[in-house]
Amino acid sequence: MKKTYSLSEVADLLSVSKETLRRWDRNGKLTATREPMSNYRIYNKDQLHIFGQLDFFFDPENKGNHVLPKRTFNSIELFAGAGGLAIGLEQAGIECSALNEFDKWACATLRKNRPDWNVIEADIRTVPFENYKGGVDIVTGGFPCQAFSYAGKKLGLKDARGTLFYEFARTVQETQPLICVGENVRGLMMHDNGRTLEGMASILDEIGYTVIPPKIFKTIFYKVPQKRERVLIIGIRKDLDHTLYQFPKPHNKVFNLRDALKKGELFDCDVPASPGIGYPKSKKQILELIPQGGYWRNLPEELQITYLGGSYLQGGGKTGMARRLSWNEPCLTLTCSPAQKQTERCHPEETRPFTVREYARIQTFPDNWEFAGSISQQYKQIGNAVPVNFAKEVGYSLINFLNNY
Repeated sequence: MKKTYSLSEVADLLSVSKETLRRWDRNGKLTATREPMSNYRIYNKDQLHIFGQLDFFFDPENKGNHVLPKRTFNSIELFAGAGGLAIGLEQAGIECSALNEFDKWACATLRKNRPDWNVIEADIRTVPFENYKGGVDIVTGGFPCQAFSYAGKKLGLKDARGTLFYEFARTVQETQPLICVGENVRGLMMHDNGRTLEGMASILDEIGYTVIPPKIFKTIFYKVPQKRERVLIIGIRKDLDHTLYQFPKPHNKVFNLRDALKKGELFDCDVPASPGIGYPKSKKQILELIPQGGYWRNLPEELQITYLGGSYLQGGGKTGMARRLSWNEPCLTLTCSPAQKQTERCHPEETRPFTVREYARIQTFPDNWEFAGSISQQYKQIGNAVPVNFAKEVGYSLINFLNNY
């Protein structure tokens, strides 16, 4: 078990900024020690005992979320993408009755890997789901976050018409599952000062579902070697006891990039070779100068100005620019393109973006899951996916609830 954590890691664990940690170090609230060679701040794990939100980190009884289903449970998934959520639920023990996806390459990926899955390739607005009523336990969907008007009153389903959340709610209404799961980016929590989320909850309430207060999840606490955050919206049908549902418990270990790409606890071999894109010559020359774990501030000032251009004088840390990742920390959140200027994700040792299979490993896809389409299409599918290991832990929480019925 890991004994020490870097400044960056503790910032992620506590959801505070690095500057906050530096301030705490100066005033004695959380005193760091210094690495002999680099002089970087590091923290002993035992120091984190003072933060109640990390109690799970020290729980010797933390045995994870694994649970066996008492019967066969099935799901319908909307906006299925390349299958990250569906694979995770499958690994937990939930069968997939149908998946809907509009993108042809994502559908090709799903069919290539699971020929027996019922993949409905169509615009969701044209797909009826009444035939599944009474025959599905779970409806899931990572619907894109679209705003809809909020007039100070409880929204009804008709108020959301024209948005993709409407299609999610319509499917729930048509199929009447025991539980529904909406998945989204953390920004949904504060979208329109929280009114968008409040509107979604009122719509689910109207169609017969009690909404568990939504929560932001750091996937680094759910066996994902990546600093990715997701929001879950859980709706329980009102004839069921919603108090029996419990969100998945966090794991007491954080995995890093080495765990993702090398043989170890997460994977039983090093990452397989695969295609990938490269950097243009000019960008490669810049990134060659960046040390592991560093970014544009490690460049000489004249190169900082040249590389950042107009961004140099703007506010913000711009910590994703000219970023070389570290083996010893979780990966930054993957994007749909591994080489775009604002969010570089350079390999720790080699001056290149991650390959397709490295991307997939960081999202915890199994190595035998193949992606269809061009290299850019494959990156897009993986970057948009729900991390498989996180989905599996969510799956266990659903089974734990459904085992009561």
